[in-house]
Amino acid sequence: MLVSALRRWGGGVRAGATVTQQRHVHDPPLRIHPRVQEALAAGKPVVALESTIITHGMPYPHNIRMAQEVEEIVQTNGSVPATVGILQGRLHVGLCDEELQFLAQSKDCVKVSRRDLPYVLSQGLSGGSTVSGTMIAAHRAGIPVFVTGGIGGVHHEGEKTMDISADLTELGRTPVAVVSAGVKSILDIGRTLEYLETEGVCVSTFGDSTDFPAFFTPKSGFKAPCHVRDEVEAAKLIASSLELRLSSAVLIAVPIPAEHAASGNVIEEAVQQALREARLQGVQGKEVTPFLLKRVNELTGGKSLESNIALIKNNAKVGSRIAVALSNLRNPKGGVRKQAGTPGTEKEPAIDSRPVVIGGINVDFIAKAAHDSMVFGGQTNPGQVHQSFGGVGRNLADCLCRLGAKPIFISALGQDEHANSVMRYCSHMDMGRVARLKGQNTATYCAVISGSGELSLGLGDMDIHQQITENYVSQFADCIRRAKLVCIDGNIPMPTIQYVCELSRLHGVSVCFEPTDEDKSCKPFLSDSWTALTFISPNLKELIGINRTLGYPVPQEIPRSLDDIIDVAITLSLPLLEHLRCVIVTLGANGVLLCGHSNRGTLLLGLKTKIPTGELSAVYYPAAPIPAKDIINVSGAGDSFMAGLLSGVLTELDTDTCVRMGLLAARLSLRSQGPISPFISATRVNPQQVESIDWPAPKQWPIGPLLTSSSHQSKS
Repeated sequence: MLVSALRRWGGGVRAGATVTQQRHVHDPPLRIHPRVQEALAAGKPVVALESTIITHGMPYPHNIRMAQEVEEIVQTNGSVPATVGILQGRLHVGLCDEELQFLAQSKDCVKVSRRDLPYVLSQGLSGGSTVSGTMIAAHRAGIPVFVTGGIGGVHHEGEKTMDISADLTELGRTPVAVVSAGVKSILDIGRTLEYLETEGVCVSTFGDSTDFPAFFTPKSGFKAPCHVRDEVEAAKLIASSLELRLSSAVLIAVPIPAEHAASGNVIEEAVQQALREARLQGVQGKEVTPFLLKRVNELTGGKSLESNIALIKNNAKVGSRIAVALSNLRNPKGGVRKQAGTPGTEKEPAIDSRPVVIGGINVDFIAKAAHDSMVFGGQTNPGQVHQSFGGVGRNLADCLCRLGAKPIFISALGQDEHANSVMRYCSHMDMGRVARLKGQNTATYCAVISGSGELSLGLGDMDIHQQITENYVSQFADCIRRAKLVCIDGNIPMPTIQYVCELSRLHGVSVCFEPTDEDKSCKPFLSDSWTALTFISPNLKELIGINRTLGYPVPQEIPRSLDDIIDVAITLSLPLLEHLRCVIVTLGANGVLLCGHSNRGTLLLGLKTKIPTGELSAVYYPAAPIPAKDIINVSGAGDSFMAGLLSGVLTELDTDTCVRMGLLAARLSLRSQGPISPFISATRVNPQQVESIDWPAPKQWPIGPLLTSSSHQSKS
């Protein structure tokens, strides 16, 4: 019988593999990315991802876009992504953006399975890791969960050709949990399940059904031997397998969401035609799967590619949540014991010194048009709509948290489903001082962005921000008194701003004001509260509004040339420096201008630095250019910049490094679907990363002496 023949053949392969392993003396060169090392050392959940789908599974630019989005989904759902790939003869666990781009665009990458690893490494080649190659790397790195699209299996007529994927034998000998959409529908699924039984692989479906999925469709016509309903049950299954120290994997089969499932009949017809063409053209070995996937996509008019991307994203979400549940199960106190000198051993700042952020939380709906120009007047413009979580205060707190500052966050939410989503998404933040108010709507915001990434229109339901009252915030007065820095945004009511400014002035606490928009930028300047501020970060329109509120002359029109913009920004910043330490003017794609107090030509940002009287400087920092095609979302770039800069200020770094850490954080968020990139971390935004980039040179001018408000008015 075929089944017994496959079992005998499988047993022979297992025996041969064991001999090979016994001869293996040295581990292959393995490079684990610092952010992955840090997460593993701290007991945080990590998810391994394959790269063959990047190098061989999809055309460019679909492949790089998919890879970046999948990593972001893993991060958003609580885990650290670790894409595995081979670069110039070295096995990498965790890739940076440039390395992903290389794999996505290279024409010379090879497909690397267990068989290929020794040769590819010895020859210094580059390639995409298959399921088996990724499982080996994940196991060596100590990553227990791996997410892929679909596994390989027994090919049709496998009883004649013996064409059976190495994925199956790897599942039988490497103890890593594999989350996939089942077996690729181009394969013989029944015989594949028989072979997995032979290999001792625990196969389980995920969700409400025991139907084993067939990649593009949720049902293959076969049942799985096991079934888990959710990520907690899946984590318990994986933990049991690991505790038994079995040498085999656990396969979690996740059905493609129904709304993305392609028609089973259409797919089956395309598969059969592609198989006939493969036989006629003599396609064999590891070239079969890429050929069939490409041909099926062509025959279905691209529908199979759309379904492919959708199921991979769904697997990433499920796999990340399983990894989180497994981490919680294995490390119930929040992590493993950390050894001295390993990443993550830093003491958490005492509560009386942590920065405090007071501001709004929004559920954002970002609508990005497909084209640079949009048609208004009732017409529908083509584009994409994405939900994320924003609010200037939340963005600042989120980014500071990712950079290690662990801020105290004070805000307000409703008691609705939006609020529940926010709390789940912000689980990495200190949300203990966020009010949950009955009868109030959680703030929502809709941004309409042009195809080039510029904000065209914003609409918001922000009434709940008025509930961040002086009375509520005063409950946390001790936190404010003892903080190194307090950040407030323009969303909170004016009496609350006045209260925070006066309390901070009384206790010598530095205050940073984020204006939010042109109208709200004026709130502190309607009283003398603004004289307690240390930093403000307006754009040019907001800076003009601030000066108008204070009664100072302002230009009739906003200048267009960069030189004129800088001249106007310096002129408008000067009167504010009678009380402020620094005015940080954000200039969008042009970079940022800092106007402030200086000492011997060095602009001063340090919170503990005594400000000398009289000497003022302006420094213009150009932003490192980013291709327009890489810009996905501009809504959180300014907040990311300020958080990056302030994290440097809090750790007493020099001004150049602080600013460039801000620019680096902004670059990451510009490439992110959400306002704050989940890839922002202390390992990606730090002085070492700043030094590794060839930044455009800044320009500096002396702009003193300091003018008092009376001398400014008389001079005007």
